[in-house]
Amino acid sequence: MRDDDAGIAGWTATGLDARVRRFLKLWKPGESGLRWLDAGCGAGTYTRILRGQHREVVGVDYSLPTLRRAAARDEEGAVYTVADVTSLPFRGEQFDGVLCLGVTQALAAGEPALRELARLLKPGGELWIDALNGACLVHVMGSLKRRLRHDPQHLRYEWPRRLLRSVRDSGFSDARLYWMPIMPAETRRLQRLVESESAAWVLRNLPWIGALVSHGFIVRARKPA
Repeated sequence: MRDDDAGIAGWTATGLDARVRRFLKLWKPGESGLRWLDAGCGAGTYTRILRGQHREVVGVDYSLPTLRRAAARDEEGAVYTVADVTSLPFRGEQFDGVLCLGVTQALAAGEPALRELARLLKPGGELWIDALNGACLVHVMGSLKRRLRHDPQHLRYEWPRRLLRSVRDSGFSDARLYWMPIMPAETRRLQRLVESESAAWVLRNLPWIGALVSHGFIVRARKPA
């Protein structure tokens, strides 16, 4: 395993870079000093981003070795703790916002984590969660090949409408979906094209195309005040 952020998190370097750029394009920094939870923080990539924007951040991951690497990279003073995202050691309504990025594909189901994150958010707090897109043609073909070879599925994919419904059923409102197209490493030169304003217009206005071509997607929602 590589010892950079991407290797620790299980992504390619180009894949993680694309994910971070997508997040930063959607992220709208508000007032400073708010308390955020990075649930499934991995190497602390997003934890450090939020700390750099003057948030108080708690990073949580199930892997102690991973958290040690995250803490070693962190010069901003975030707090890290080992815990399971479906059963977190915090009182309810402790956080103004929660990130849960790069996590759902490793869970048996997303609903227990969503309910736990809803419990921890203050009224009016924000949830950011992402998933691998089960509707993406590349993933559909890969899953079909695995079934034909009788190979187990190594990752869990989410269907966009189903995750939106689960987010709403878990007590969130104003749930919005954003496509996240990521090109494979061997075609990374095309990544700038799929991140262009023209491509963004197509994905926004023709969501069926977004569903077919996007490696992943982000859902942003809010706990009702």
